[in-house]
Amino acid sequence: MVNVAIIGLGKMGLSQFAIINAHSDVKVVGVCDSSSYILDILGKYTGVSTFTDLGRMLDSADIDAAIVSTPSKFHSSMVRECLERGIHVFCEKPFCLDPAESRALAELATTKGLVTQVGYHNRHVGTFSEVKRLLDLGVLGTVTHTLGEAYGPVVLKPKGGTWRSKKEEGGGALYDYAAHPADLLTWYFGRPQSVSGTVLGQVFSAETEDEVFTTIRWPGRFSGQLSVSWSDESQRKMTTRITVWGTNGKIFADRQEVQVYLRDAAYASLGYGKGWTVRYTTDLTEQVNFYVRGEEYSAQLDTWVKRINEGAISGSSDFADATVTDELLWAIVNSADGTVRHLDQGLETRVASNVESASFWSRVKRRVRDRTGSKG
Repeated sequence: MVNVAIIGLGKMGLSQFAIINAHSDVKVVGVCDSSSYILDILGKYTGVSTFTDLGRMLDSADIDAAIVSTPSKFHSSMVRECLERGIHVFCEKPFCLDPAESRALAELATTKGLVTQVGYHNRHVGTFSEVKRLLDLGVLGTVTHTLGEAYGPVVLKPKGGTWRSKKEEGGGALYDYAAHPADLLTWYFGRPQSVSGTVLGQVFSAETEDEVFTTIRWPGRFSGQLSVSWSDESQRKMTTRITVWGTNGKIFADRQEVQVYLRDAAYASLGYGKGWTVRYTTDLTEQVNFYVRGEEYSAQLDTWVKRINEGAISGSSDFADATVTDELLWAIVNSADGTVRHLDQGLETRVASNVESASFWSRVKRRVRDRTGSKG
C-alpha cells in the first residue's frame, strides 16, 4: 500500500484525488491547499486529513508519495520539499518554468532513488502511444518533418486575475497548452537542436501569449513546427494533433484515431499495409479501473504507482524526460526575439551555477539517444 498526499486541490488536484483515492494499492493520507472551504468539504465527506501548511503535512503524516497539482510557479519549491524528505513525486505539467530547476530536481530525485513522473497524459492516450510504437518500428522510413498542434477555447475575451493569465505563475498558452504537443515531439524524436521563427501572439490576454507558432530542428535535416492557440472558438474543447511525414508515408493522430499512409508495405507493422489504414482509440486504449476525465488520467497515475511498487526509478515522463520538454519550451520563449535559439545556448552555464550536473546531463542525453535512436 502506497500512502499518498495531494498538494493543490484545483480542477486537476480534485480529479487526481478522485482517481488515486479509488486505486486499490493507494491510501490518501493527507491533502494540502490554501482554501479552507475545499478542505472543510473534503474533511467532512471523506475523512481525509487536511492541511494548509505543506511542511506540517509532510512532517505529521506517514507519506510515501505526493501529487503536486499547484500553479506552475510553485512546482519547483514544493517538489524539492518532497524529494528532500525522500518522497516519490508526481507533478502536474509543466514541470518547471526554469529548466535549470528542472535539471536540479531530476538530479536530486535520481540521487535519492525516487520515482518521479510529470502529468503529460497524452503519452497514455492509445492513439499517441501507437504513433510512438510505429515510429520506433521505422514504418515511415526516414522522418523528414513533423507538426504538433493544439487548439481550444480557453481565452475568448479580455480577462485577468487567474493564475493562467499571469506569465510568472502559469506560463501562458505556451506552458499550459503548447507543452502537450511539445512533449509528444520530444517523446517521439528526442531532444531538439534549435528553435527559430517563434511568434508568441496575444489575442485577448494582456500579460501573456494566446498563440504559439515556431519552427523546431533536430540534428540533421529533420524539422518540425508547433502551432497552438487557446483562443480558438471553433473548437469545443482542447484538440491535440500530431502529423509526421517520412520517406515511406505519413502518420496523423489525434485523440480519436490514427491515420497511416504507407507507400511500401515492406515496412508495415502488423495490421497495416500499403495505402491508408485507420485505427481508433477505442481499439488502442486499455481499460482502467477508475474513469474520471479520460482513461489517460487514470493510466498515468496507475503507471506511477506501479513504478513505485517496482522501484522503477526511470520511466516515461519522469523528471529527466520532462527536463527535455522544459528546455524546448525555454528555447521557444527565448527565440521570440527573432533569434535562432540552440537548446544548449546559455543553459549549461545557468545550470552549472546552481547544481553540479554535468554528469547528469550526459546521462539525460544518453537516455534520449537510447529511447529514440536520435544521434543528437
